[in-house]
Amino acid sequence: MRFHESVFDVYFDDLDLFGVLHNARYLLFMERCVGEFWKKLGFAGFGDEKHPDQFHLVRENQVEYLSPFEGVGEIRVRVYVQRVGVTSLVFRFEMRPMDEDRLLGSGRRVVVCVDPDTRRKRPWSPAFLEKLAPYLPVAGD
Repeated sequence: MRFHESVFDVYFDDLDLFGVLHNARYLLFMERCVGEFWKKLGFAGFGDEKHPDQFHLVRENQVEYLSPFEGVGEIRVRVYVQRVGVTSLVFRFEMRPMDEDRLLGSGRRVVVCVDPDTRRKRPWSPAFLEKLAPYLPVAGD
């Protein structure tokens, strides 16, 4: 399954009292990874009228903390497209240390495409679905 991976620095202020990556930072790193994924697909960001699919709302975030990341350093975050529906998109995340494949945490995010004026659900555009296609799961994934 194809994924996008980003590397982020973990600083002292990202840690809790035990010197472990703070639980809230997992969501922050997930958010940043999705932002870099959008850029990789060619979407400029907020206010880009050529990208109507930028108007989406987060419906759900879920994180499972599996193994502590201790101290400062770098962390890898992978984002996968788990499923795309007519109006929704489900991302799956994995967080790993730089030098091993040990899973630190995993999670998912569900977003829903909305009309910017009414904030009601609307379908993803064909152009968006075309750019997303290489990341969609194939049978057996």
